[in-house]
Amino acid sequence: MTDPAFGAAPPTLGAELELSLIEPDGRPAPVNAAVREATRDDSLTLEVARFNLEANLTPVPARGRPFTALAAQATSTLTGINATAPRHRGVAAVPIGTLPTLTPTDLTARALTDLPRYHALERAWSRRRSVPFDLPVGERGLVRAESVAVQGAACSWQVHLTVAPHLFHRAFNAAQLATGPALAAAGNSPLPLGRPGWQEARIPVYEHGFGDRGSPGSGARRPRAGFGPGWMRGGPLSAFEVAVRRYDVLLPEVLPTHGLDAPCDWPELGELRLHLSTVWWWNRPVYDPRGHLRIEFRALPSGPTPLDMAANAAFLVGLTLFLTAGGRDVAQELPFALARANFYRAARDGPHASLWWPSPGTAPREYRAGALVEELLPRAREGLALLSVGADEADTMLDLLHHRVVTGRTGAWWQQRAREALRRRGAADGEAAERGTGRPAPPGTSDTPGSACDRDSAELAELTVHYARLAAEAAPVHTWKPPALSPRSDR
Repeated sequence: MTDPAFGAAPPTLGAELELSLIEPDGRPAPVNAAVREATRDDSLTLEVARFNLEANLTPVPARGRPFTALAAQATSTLTGINATAPRHRGVAAVPIGTLPTLTPTDLTARALTDLPRYHALERAWSRRRSVPFDLPVGERGLVRAESVAVQGAACSWQVHLTVAPHLFHRAFNAAQLATGPALAAAGNSPLPLGRPGWQEARIPVYEHGFGDRGSPGSGARRPRAGFGPGWMRGGPLSAFEVAVRRYDVLLPEVLPTHGLDAPCDWPELGELRLHLSTVWWWNRPVYDPRGHLRIEFRALPSGPTPLDMAANAAFLVGLTLFLTAGGRDVAQELPFALARANFYRAARDGPHASLWWPSPGTAPREYRAGALVEELLPRAREGLALLSVGADEADTMLDLLHHRVVTGRTGAWWQQRAREALRRRGAADGEAAERGTGRPAPPGTSDTPGSACDRDSAELAELTVHYARLAAEAAPVHTWKPPALSPRSDR
């Protein structure tokens, strides 16, 4: 990394889009291998659960209209899957953080995609923690999980930005700070396994599904999935050293050289890169032997639409670059514990979260997340200008964030309001049925636990199908019309 040619190319942006596959009734469709084969799309890879796919988008220059270009690739991928998948029982691809119709039976070892990496992860985790293990879902719920297939309940939009080595540690620290407000404005996972949860309940589901929490006798073992151990000090090599020193090898394997499709001018370091891929920080440093370093922003959720995801990426990347400019290192301005608190508050409370933000010359201040995002939008514009992103592109993307935080209408908000409306409609239908007969509903129908469970499943399925239809129409989420609600419920 001391070679002046390493990392000298102009910056690029890339992304990975994780998707869920659903049946016509909104239930998960465990047919990822068949759908991938049918599409013949080389950008698609099989994710850990059989109802997930991942699209690896082609990196684009980080200038001009890069976010529009990534959104167009994501749209093309979704369109291609949805044009092909109906041959497989009417299956559709849905960009969503956590599929509301998932149940614990969808996340057992039988759901694991049949690939060597996933079987190796399954074996590794079975040696490290008891099986089954507790998985937190919803605000107060726990389910007993048995497999890393639970990661299928957490789909992300992972953005990659190449960064010059001499800027890397400051840019990485800036990314850690910028992720809090960006996540607060992007929530899209409020119904883990159909239960009310955080605005981004995907975060705790992923951390417990791919982490060491709760493993007996783990002692000082640090969670492999989380916000990270602290501010980066001393450059990118220090981050790789931390990952090697603090985390044991999960997948011991000696890889062949020349494993990449393209020739490399720098050492492949395959074992190191494999090890780094099993340390799941929400922002992750990436070494690429083709000649660059990247920040992998892993915290943003999948969905609701390609345009929404592009806007989320523009805000997060722009704010990161603004916070890096002029030799600034935010590690000098805010304790790491507050940046970490921001992340989990944003995941829990979305635009209503209380977030800390540095105030040069004075102590850090707390802001409501929605108001903080509004204040930071001009700063993100400045950061995008440093990348030579076009002014029209920056305005288009960041204006979407403006409308979203002003209205409060995130994907999570829409899902919660839709769930409430469907429940009220179901209650009203039940009351109407009772009035029609002149007597209470008989035992074994709407008053029984089994019937209530069936009704709940039907409502979640209807919500998911409605969401998928709106996502396919591709209008940004703040324009989605929520189901009619009483004035009181909309407060």
